[in-house]
Amino acid sequence: MADNYRALTRKYRPQTFDDIVSQDHVSSTLKNAIKQNRISHAYMFSGPRGVGKTTMARVLARTINQIDNSVDGESLNQTLNIVEIDAASNNKVEDVHQLRETVRIPPQNGRYKVFIIDEVHMLSKQAFNALLKTLEEPPSYAIFIFATTEPHKVLPTILSRVQRFDFKRISVNEIVQRLKGICADESITIDDESLHIIAKRADGALRDALGLMDQAIAFCGTTIQHDELLQALNVVGHDQLFEYTDAIQKQDASVGLELIDRLIKNGVDIQEFLVSLTEHLRNLYVSKQSNKMYLVEATEDTKQKYRESAKHFSDDELLRMLHLVSEAQIKIKDVQQPRVHFEILMLKLIHMGRTKEINQLISGLEQLKKNGSSQITANGSQINNPTPSSDSISESSVSAHDNSEENSHSSSDKAEISEKPASEPEKKVKAEPKQSNPVQSESAPHPAQPQTSTIVEEAPEEEDTEEDFLTIRPSLGYVKGISSSNGEEVKTEGKKEEQQPSSTDHINTLEEVEACWKSFLNVVKESAPQMLYFQILRFKLKELKGSTLIVAVDNEFATNLVDENQQLLSSLFKRLTGTFIRFSCTVEQNDQKKKESISPYERFKEIQKEDPNLRTIVNLFGAELEY
Repeated sequence: MADNYRALTRKYRPQTFDDIVSQDHVSSTLKNAIKQNRISHAYMFSGPRGVGKTTMARVLARTINQIDNSVDGESLNQTLNIVEIDAASNNKVEDVHQLRETVRIPPQNGRYKVFIIDEVHMLSKQAFNALLKTLEEPPSYAIFIFATTEPHKVLPTILSRVQRFDFKRISVNEIVQRLKGICADESITIDDESLHIIAKRADGALRDALGLMDQAIAFCGTTIQHDELLQALNVVGHDQLFEYTDAIQKQDASVGLELIDRLIKNGVDIQEFLVSLTEHLRNLYVSKQSNKMYLVEATEDTKQKYRESAKHFSDDELLRMLHLVSEAQIKIKDVQQPRVHFEILMLKLIHMGRTKEINQLISGLEQLKKNGSSQITANGSQINNPTPSSDSISESSVSAHDNSEENSHSSSDKAEISEKPASEPEKKVKAEPKQSNPVQSESAPHPAQPQTSTIVEEAPEEEDTEEDFLTIRPSLGYVKGISSSNGEEVKTEGKKEEQQPSSTDHINTLEEVEACWKSFLNVVKESAPQMLYFQILRFKLKELKGSTLIVAVDNEFATNLVDENQQLLSSLFKRLTGTFIRFSCTVEQNDQKKKESISPYERFKEIQKEDPNLRTIVNLFGAELEY
């Protein structure tokens, strides 16, 4: 490299107000102040890095002192009239004292003596206070120019004594135009897409853009290709982002995982990719609004790609994707396996429900709500007000039993059917055996008894009578006394009912309960909660009084559990035996548990009662138990 080579950031530093990019509001104000001879004694330039704060201060100092353009901006500090101080390294009170002594010396040539203090927010509080009096009442020839990226750190007493100008970020298009001019001067060949990549990577700072251009020239030479530029700067290109969203649109997880693997192997930082992906999704959302494309900072070819890709997504889907990517961008900083979480994000975006499918489901629900009582079949057709035919009714079955006592009572209250007219008193109807082949019931006491199919009345539970009748809820099958649609009386057809014992098969003794107790435990195990089953295993059958079975338990918890499930247990016992009984628990503890529960002092008293010799010793010597 030649000895006199200078970086582009130094070579193309502006010399006049017109050369400064995108800060017209500051340049115009300062030029008018100079023209009207209304120059303030103190200015503060604040804004992001690389936007021209120090450059503007040098241009102002050069202009008011009428220094020739042959003097480079970096050489201005060597003149006696312009003093440039770095507050980051000169932030003590002693440095400010030295500055105050320098202020007393008038300019040797020129009209003003300009003090440029860069990064002024780095001064200590004591240094600010030391500078305050000089700043408030400086000599007529002294002008202070402060530059800072963090104006909120400057004391309010300083801010109140200066004219503040806020510099803005430079737009991508303005950076691109500036880079095109520099490339033309340097005979560099580069395409617009590469210029946009550099400008976006600079993040609004022209100085950063010139530094990236220097790096690209060093890697690619005077002819810069787009692919080589991506490799040189290690940035995420639009092609990779469009490939990512295409995998999401096609819901192809394999392509998405392969893309992530390729990005990781190429050294792409996951955090930077998520930042670019967030902006990419934002551009897709903006592209849905065809009149808002000026908000997308890209070339015309890339904008057209955004328009075409945005057609495959709805606004709601893009918002959901933006939300997921933004959350991942925040959380992935603290995870131990960023790649795994990056892949999980990809899978979430691929497998999330599409708006079109959700809208179809909502439309189906609204249509179902409008139709009211209409039924929707498996193939999607609707049947309004279905009427069962005689063939379908004859093939339906009559339900045998209810699973709980509550359903039995509600069935008996709502659907009791009798062969007598409604005006006559209700009577109990005896079962008539059907002339078909008998079917044996699994739970009936007498397997040889033929199956019956009828509807009878059940004795009320609150009467606690031993006599019990079977209640069957009517199904779609016809029973005797019910006519078909053509007015003819038909017989009941359907599934055979489980056999139930007659009134002579009722359980009247404790021995009969013990005989069927093992079968009852099996029924409870299948139909009741496991906790209830384990407590019933420890029951001791004591006595059967009428329809009440007294059992012994060893804890109060079992008593409460039985009381809560009283209806279920009675229903299960009735299903098995045909007899309705209630369960009553009494708490009894065995001798071993009693011994464990009593205190050692009480135990010692019991031993004295059993052993007269020990009782005599205690009375004579006053022995006591130590524990």
